Amino acid sequence: MGSLQASEFATATKEGQIELTQALTWHFRCNHYPPLPVSLVKVAVRIIKRVTANKLDYTDNVRLPKGITYKGSTLAPVSVCIEAWHLQDWL
Repeated sequence: MGSLQASEFATATKEGQIELTQALTWHFRCNHYPPLPVSLVKVAVRIIKRVTANKLDYTDNVRLPKGITYKGSTLAPVSVCIEAWHLQDWL
């Protein structure tokens, strides 16, 4: 069910019916268990915008918000973020 809702929100975002930040906030809070921190929304927006503009590659790393780490690092691979946060529909 979560995947279908994410897909619908991604479509609504692309059609201008809802802001990307709003859609991702809902997605992170309601479509994940446990909910993802809202502080990750800005990182997800940056990933979506930069990947779709071909300014960021799946092998690049992104900086995570203060207090969040990936395997002990403040950097995380874009591909891992996309998969773990289920951002595929926005790309």
